[in-house]
Amino acid sequence: MSGIYIHIPFCKQACHYCDFHFSTSMKKKEEMVLALTKEIRLRKSEAAFLYSSRNDIVIETIYFGGGTPSVLTSAEIDFLIAEVYNNYTVTANPEITLEANPDDLSTERILELSKSKVNRLSIGIQSFFEDDLQMMNRAHNSAEAQKCLTEATKYFDNISIDLIYGVPGMSNEKWQSNIETALSFGIPHISSYALTVEPKTALNKLIQTGKIAAPNDEVAQEHFMILVDTLEANGFIHYELSNFGKENYFSKNNSAYWLGKKYIGIGPSAHSYDGISRSWNIANNPLYIKALESNELPNEVEILSEADRYNEYIMTGLRTIWGVSLNRIQSEFGQAYHDYLMKQAQKFLNDELLSIENAILKPTKKGKFLTDGIASDLFWVNLE
Repeated sequence: MSGIYIHIPFCKQACHYCDFHFSTSMKKKEEMVLALTKEIRLRKSEAAFLYSSRNDIVIETIYFGGGTPSVLTSAEIDFLIAEVYNNYTVTANPEITLEANPDDLSTERILELSKSKVNRLSIGIQSFFEDDLQMMNRAHNSAEAQKCLTEATKYFDNISIDLIYGVPGMSNEKWQSNIETALSFGIPHISSYALTVEPKTALNKLIQTGKIAAPNDEVAQEHFMILVDTLEANGFIHYELSNFGKENYFSKNNSAYWLGKKYIGIGPSAHSYDGISRSWNIANNPLYIKALESNELPNEVEILSEADRYNEYIMTGLRTIWGVSLNRIQSEFGQAYHDYLMKQAQKFLNDELLSIENAILKPTKKGKFLTDGIASDLFWVNLE
């Protein structure tokens, strides 16, 4: 077992680009916390069924995602962590991450969190520029972003921040300034994503009505290369497509996903994976709470086919520094999959977008930005 992910489905306000499951109403926050604890207890029995004994269920990471987990009080966060400890065997030094927004991280709150079991903060900065934050409809401003990092770095060693590139109107110089500002705080991990337009978001509507320009793929690619070059020059390892960490500061929680480890997802819309199946909870707060009040798990389960597992390995492997092991493809999936992969990969090898070294297939620096598209061309498609 790798970890437990706890989805906190509340936000103060809706960011224009976000399509994650959340509610801006806090009316059911207390009921939600109780429902989350109930699911933590119920999932213990499910996890025990998957392993030969309870001693095999060792939790290495606890991750509070969302939504905005920092809208919970420190007491509520401690309560949920205690529930995990009460029901599972937790490793001696687990990575316990809290996603947080700068406007929630006052000096007092940071001090409270530093005294809890939370030992890693993932802070949603997104940009250090006021106009970007307003366009995204973020709840914090630039001054709050910088103040929270000044305070957080006094009490936490393990801090990650999120930055968004490819923002309409963002010049290369402005993007470089964002990166340099982040580096000035000495943080050891940065997650950075291209601004994407999801169908049911305010951003999509603003673009359709001409109020905001659509993101430009060429600009995003330029920003990505600036990001890679600057962070690698400053000692960061580009260990996953969107993630950069100093040595010993990779996200253990996220690395577990990419390496195919098992995990349990708690909360509405949360996903779980046990190696042979994937399940996901209902993305509806009232229905989730109601089901847990009746001791029911409101989820759906999908048994993964061999092709599903192959495709997931291709996607996750290509996104990481660990790449796709050709030996593993052959031993786990067989010769037909190995031959298919080599055939599909050949054009990308010829174009120097992929390379093979020590039987490991990886994207080249030139191919990194195109990784997801390349992976889709390598997927096994059942034509029968």
